[in-house]
Amino acid sequence: MDGNEAELPLSGVTVVSLEQAIAAPLASRHLADWGARVIKIERPGTGDFCRDYDHVMNGMSSQFVWTNRSKESLAIDIKSEDGRKVLDALLPQADVFIQNLAPGAAERLGLDAASLVRRYPRIIACDVSGYGPGGPYSDKKAYDLLVQCEAGVLAINGTEAEPAKVGLSVVDIATGMYILNGVLMALYRRERTGKGTAFQASLFDSITDWMSYPAFYTQSTGRPLPRTGARHATIAPYGPFRVGDGNTIFFGIQNDREWRSLCSTVLGDAGFAEHPSFRTNPLRMQNRDDLQAHIEQRFASMTGEEVLRLLDEAAIANAHLNSVEAFLAHEQLHARSRVQSVGSPCGPVMSFLPALTIPGLTPRMDPVPDVGQHNQAILSELGLGKET
Repeated sequence: MDGNEAELPLSGVTVVSLEQAIAAPLASRHLADWGARVIKIERPGTGDFCRDYDHVMNGMSSQFVWTNRSKESLAIDIKSEDGRKVLDALLPQADVFIQNLAPGAAERLGLDAASLVRRYPRIIACDVSGYGPGGPYSDKKAYDLLVQCEAGVLAINGTEAEPAKVGLSVVDIATGMYILNGVLMALYRRERTGKGTAFQASLFDSITDWMSYPAFYTQSTGRPLPRTGARHATIAPYGPFRVGDGNTIFFGIQNDREWRSLCSTVLGDAGFAEHPSFRTNPLRMQNRDDLQAHIEQRFASMTGEEVLRLLDEAAIANAHLNSVEAFLAHEQLHARSRVQSVGSPCGPVMSFLPALTIPGLTPRMDPVPDVGQHNQAILSELGLGKET
């Protein structure tokens, strides 16, 4: 531990996480970023199956590298007598316990949140599942894309002709953030009351919250939110526009003031703001294709950079349509030193700094562990020798 780590907000917090895949590991990695000691329990030998999703980062999985830096790996068979002895010695020292075993497995092992808080009244324990306890889906296995399907996420993504999944593990990410939120709230509660907390987080409940806007829209209108590709479903103009040099740029109008600014400064026609087909957002949505054609006709004699400069001058939010390669080279990333590297069993690998910036504090960016890399140190600490 260096001097900075001792000052991090979660320094002194010990997290034991019986985790696999993305949601729970992402949550515990966020805790590790800000000083928590995270002991990741893995299967002996193969470890977390996320290690083998791909092998593109010096032989390591890109998703595993993303979600597992700054952790200690303890490889034990929790169903064996020796493995359970290790876990039973570790749990009294844990401030936080997270598990995302298959439905019902934690209860059978006595590792569900409610059982743990009964045994250790100060512990903060989280059960992570696909669909939450109770209900006909409570025992159903769940993965990100499948929950996207069940929650209607695919129904609102893609084009009019075909639905599409979100390109990120959006359900897992949402769940990881709600787990993190629950842990931090429970730590704060324990500071005030001395009591631990048992709580649950599920993939379905997490993405349900994120689906509020399209669900509310459909419930209120009696019709589904339309799939509009890269265009916004309910605001116009908001989305992609072709320009004269063959590129595509994006911009978005949020209110009437911005609409008038677009017309006067970017389109060079202040009077167009009062056009009877376009003067309000509902009208612009009704006549979106005509509006798109009019704007792109004005942009036909300009380059993308010229249009973006005018949009900036008009105080209208805008963006390049970047590839991932262009994102990796993004000047904002590099000007702020957001791209870092961390160690791993396969050498240095790329990583991004945590999203929060706290002046005067540097988050942990420690190595990604090998399977069971910390067994000897942890077992010695527990006085258990080489038992696994």
